[in-house]
Amino acid sequence: MATNSTWTHQQNKLFENALAIYDRDTPDRWRNLAKAVGGKTEEEVKNHYEKLVEDISRIESGNVPLPNYNGGRSNKGYNFMDEEKR
Repeated sequence: MATNSTWTHQQNKLFENALAIYDRDTPDRWRNLAKAVGGKTEEEVKNHYEKLVEDISRIESGNVPLPNYNGGRSNKGYNFMDEEKR
């Protein structure tokens, strides 16, 4: 049965770090990832991974717009060094 668990920032960081260690060829990958994250089942970790892969696929295909980091302001001619000079 799939779960819709929430993940903390810390759990996500642990998950990302563990993915770098336990690649797809690692025996008992989901068990190892669940242990590394803590508080998550193998199924929750696998579902979280599958959602991550879907998100990456949508981003790479251009289906997710990039965020507007400048709050709608034009960044023409603005240099972050200008702020430091003031």
